[in-house]
Amino acid sequence: MTIKAVIFDFDGTLMDTETSAYDAYCGIYSEYGHTFALDAWAVGIGTQGNTFDPYADLERLTGNPVNRKELKERYLEAHEANIAKLVLLPGVLARLEEARKLGLMIGLASSSDRAWIERHLTKQGIREYFQVIKTSNDVERVKPDPALYRLVVEGLGVQPHEAMAFEDSLHGLSAAKAAGLFGIAVPNLVTAKMDFSAADLIMSSMEQRSLEEIIVLLDSK
Repeated sequence: MTIKAVIFDFDGTLMDTETSAYDAYCGIYSEYGHTFALDAWAVGIGTQGNTFDPYADLERLTGNPVNRKELKERYLEAHEANIAKLVLLPGVLARLEEARKLGLMIGLASSSDRAWIERHLTKQGIREYFQVIKTSNDVERVKPDPALYRLVVEGLGVQPHEAMAFEDSLHGLSAAKAAGLFGIAVPNLVTAKMDFSAADLIMSSMEQRSLEEIIVLLDSK
């Protein structure tokens, strides 16, 4: 077996925080009688500094200025309320347990900040599974730049071709592939329309295949 490590993205891969954010924006837009532009917003998923400005978009749609401070506070409140209800996505815990049983190293690479990651990993009771965690606090450029993945494989003590990455976004997949890892796409509701043709494997959820099955497929490439 050539695969020695498995590396996970966080947002949208371990927990569906992206749909939570999307729903929060949808609630605000509906009050103005408009629909939130998923396609435009989704372009920035998996990285930082999303160029889509929902408040400017609302002003364009309504033809009137909006109270950005108030709307941002309401968005954050709704997003936090949604997040509080979230649990791990189906199959996540099973894949973490399987990775441990197979003796694989386990890492996490996220464009989010460390406080966000540590908070939710601890709350979900899975922090102990990860030997190396790298976040936006550790690099100058986040995904799609490969820096995060390069740091994780270095920390795990493996070569890039000995690791596979689970990602839900195109930015994340691009980062993993650019770093030399096998890239497995697991799209969610928000990222389902993205072009994942560069992925070594596309799965509908973490439940679809075991790590052993995935490794067999990757070893044949």
